Amino acid sequence: PATYLQIWDVLRKRFASQPLAKERGYGPGFFSFNVPGGRCEACKGEGAETIEMQFLADVTFSCPECGGKRFVGAALDVQVEGRNVADVLAMTAHEALTHFAGDKELEKRLAPLVSVGLSYLRLGQPLSTLSGGEAQRLKLAESLAEAKKGSLIVLDEPTAGLHHDDVSPLLEVLQALVDRGDTVIVVEHDLRVAAVSDYV
Repeated sequence: PATYLQIWDVLRKRFASQPLAKERGYGPGFFSFNVPGGRCEACKGEGAETIEMQFLADVTFSCPECGGKRFVGAALDVQVEGRNVADVLAMTAHEALTHFAGDKELEKRLAPLVSVGLSYLRLGQPLSTLSGGEAQRLKLAESLAEAKKGSLIVLDEPTAGLHHDDVSPLLEVLQALVDRGDTVIVVEHDLRVAAVSDYV
């Protein structure tokens, strides 16, 4: 989620702007999963290693070098508001929103994640572990972070894979979009969505 919603881009800049990072010459790229630097080279910043099994399902386990932290050594020395990169990636969306309260750029990216009912997702959680409904809501959170007032938003079955209790927060978000002047078109089989729609 941190990468998908560009939260990590903001955080990498925050880490690179810390006095210790400046002193050591660490730029934002040093805190990237994709390039050598601060990431764990054993797992290439994945935090896990996968063994392909012939005739069986692949086996994935936590990286023995970084213990699943994705970063090692010097990168873990740098802290933003008392947390290093591994600490931040382990935070849930709700914890991060609370911890970084007042940081407008981060709040803009984190608030939609919480409002669509994904406050429990960890920022560093692999997207491959998300259910269909979670992935759908993550896409919605991305749209909410980018959407300007008066947008046309089209959703294809946003309640697919959701637990009954997760539909209500989603409907509240959709209603808030309509209330601010957006047009929301939803292709959906869930009658709860039809019940709150202006047109069916």
